[in-house]
Amino acid sequence: MLREYARLAAPYFVMLAIMTTGRWVQGTVFRVPYQQGTHVFSIVTLTLFASLFCAMFLRRWQGFRLGRAAAFAMFMAVVSQLVIGLSTVVSYGLDIPSYFSNPMALTRQPEPVTFLAAMGFRAGGLVANTILNAIAGALGWALGGLLPAKAP
Repeated sequence: MLREYARLAAPYFVMLAIMTTGRWVQGTVFRVPYQQGTHVFSIVTLTLFASLFCAMFLRRWQGFRLGRAAAFAMFMAVVSQLVIGLSTVVSYGLDIPSYFSNPMALTRQPEPVTFLAAMGFRAGGLVANTILNAIAGALGWALGGLLPAKAP
């Protein structure tokens, strides 16, 4: 099942790589302030929209049932959160000030955050975003009923 999900999510993985690279470059190379640039390359927003749209099309054109569509959305959320977590580890480990270690991204407060606290916030994001993406996937699945049927 995970192999099938990975195959179906291939276009999403390309977009995830683009967004992750964009966040890294925007925050480190171009030094765009977090508050000014975070919305431009938002992995969380990308994942929510991908969950909605993918579930919609997977229902109509792949015959996914509600649970399977929600599980696919959760799969994308977990992968995204692992990328965010890994980027946070790299940022702290190499002492790179990036959007992934920015205190505003972690706590919405300007005070610095320790590595352990940051990873705790990332774990909370993993849980919360996986649930939100399951909901987005379920909503997308419901909207998928409005799409035309797959041509024979």
